[in-house]
Amino acid sequence: MKLTKKAEATRQQLLDSGHALVLRKGFVGVGLQELLTACNVPKGSFYHYFASKEAFGCALLEQYVADYGQRLQALLAEHSSGRDRVMAYWQAWLGTAEHRGWAEDCLVVKLAAEVADLSEDMRRILNDGVAALVARIAAAVREGREDGSLPPGADAQALAQVLYQMWLGAALLAKLGRDRTPLHQALAATEHLLACNHRAPAVASPSPERTSK
Repeated sequence: MKLTKKAEATRQQLLDSGHALVLRKGFVGVGLQELLTACNVPKGSFYHYFASKEAFGCALLEQYVADYGQRLQALLAEHSSGRDRVMAYWQAWLGTAEHRGWAEDCLVVKLAAEVADLSEDMRRILNDGVAALVARIAAAVREGREDGSLPPGADAQALAQVLYQMWLGAALLAKLGRDRTPLHQALAATEHLLACNHRAPAVASPSPERTSK
């Protein structure tokens, strides 16, 4: 159903407010009435904009993945060498005294475990977004090796996967302990892994095997 401009604006307001609420409380923890109240939208009108809460979650994640990709592209465009692009991304996760780190607002950190068991469609959207991100990190590693800012080393795709897994775990531990030390440790480990010019077991090519429920 095609929405009017006013309805489209309300739908976007629901997505924007929902993002903030989900980031704070998780997807299951956000009630529809709470969301409608936050947006000053009449009770019972949610289904005018979304077929279900799951459909809302899918739209929320699709928007997040698209916005994240645009923000990443803008960040990487600010740097000329492949190494600088790779490190700029992880520095963004860490943040500065003036700016929140990307890890603090990451819906993968917040929702990965939750949606993996809750919704196949939401899981797929988030997983595809992560796959695209890892591929872009791998491309930056290759660019660094081509321009000489990084030494030859392990398979770029496998290395990018390991780096992302490390940072995701560090972000979870930082959130759990309310301590940014794991992120600083991940930054130091990233520098070390990028400087290695040999293939280490830790970055071997990933197995095609998948876990099943």
